[in-house]
Amino acid sequence: MSEQVKRRWRLALGRYAEQQLGGLTGGDGRADRALDYLYGREYDKRGLHRPDGPGSLDPTQMKALDWLGEARKLFPQSVFQVLQDHALDRYGLSELLDDPKTLDSLEPNQDLLKTLLSFHGRARPEIKDKLRQVADAVIQDVLRRLKSDVQRAFSGRRNPFKRSHIASAANFDWRNTLRRNLKHYDPKAGRIIAEELRFLSRERRRLPWSVVLCVDQSGSMTDSIIHSAVMAAILSGLPGVRVSMVLFDTSIIDVTDRLTDPLETLLSVQLGGGTDIGRAVEYCERFVETPERTVFVLISDFAEGASPRRLFRAVARMNEARVRLIGLSALDELGAPYHDEQIAGRLTSLGMQIGAMTPDRLAQWLAEVMR
Repeated sequence: MSEQVKRRWRLALGRYAEQQLGGLTGGDGRADRALDYLYGREYDKRGLHRPDGPGSLDPTQMKALDWLGEARKLFPQSVFQVLQDHALDRYGLSELLDDPKTLDSLEPNQDLLKTLLSFHGRARPEIKDKLRQVADAVIQDVLRRLKSDVQRAFSGRRNPFKRSHIASAANFDWRNTLRRNLKHYDPKAGRIIAEELRFLSRERRRLPWSVVLCVDQSGSMTDSIIHSAVMAAILSGLPGVRVSMVLFDTSIIDVTDRLTDPLETLLSVQLGGGTDIGRAVEYCERFVETPERTVFVLISDFAEGASPRRLFRAVARMNEARVRLIGLSALDELGAPYHDEQIAGRLTSLGMQIGAMTPDRLAQWLAEVMR
């Protein structure tokens, strides 16, 4: 038996096969504990009790929320979906959904938001309001962090030929300030006494632009969906910018009418399913009214589940019409990009700029494209 086959059997059979197949360490050990937390309940039903002590894998040593976060990190999305369904349907792990006190004790963060989005559709009505409160706290935190970056990127370029009386560190003209105050140089102190400060004026950029966000909602894209929803809310608040947003897997959800509330956008998400990028991109073509003033942003891992011909034809049409095309690759939890290289390469040849970046960098990139 090869080591790989032996490892798989060990994970499948659980800790009761340790004597015959050996123990597990590192990531395999974590996966073993996560699987035992869930499927060890089968052994419990049959009277095979788990040992007590510091080395015990007793399920009380791990909370449901901890298990969810661990399972999401350790297993592929398709496997995690199965584990999640088994946890709720077969083993009744609903502590998170049934106990408002548990939700009160949670520290809101983006990982928690991803978990809550997965379970929101299954929560009891009296718990959904509490789930929304926790989710909204996380979204507002992301919104605060991103809003200043986006507004700064779109605030306009500095005009070196126009002066301003508005004192701002961002507008400070240090070259002209030095030039105007050279006569106030103090040789004893070895410094210039600045009696007259100079500032540059900013010209507010006219923004007659349409931004179309086409966002992959497959399970691996949760982080990107969260940031896209927040980004759409911020952009839609800018003067002269019209924002449209579509979520897709093999189906399409048009959330253009609810962009001012990122939480409402996120609650429309149906994580999982296949991927038909071409169909979604074709749908988004309806939002293109003034092509040369439209930016189309495809946020995906570009892993097309259907034939890519439909996708390529749609992108080629928009490129020919002079739509600005941006492809944003998915990022994993460490910020590393991952996408289908072949599809991404073909889209690049059709005129789409492909990048992988954090949301604040996306705002800067959009501002550059729209100048």
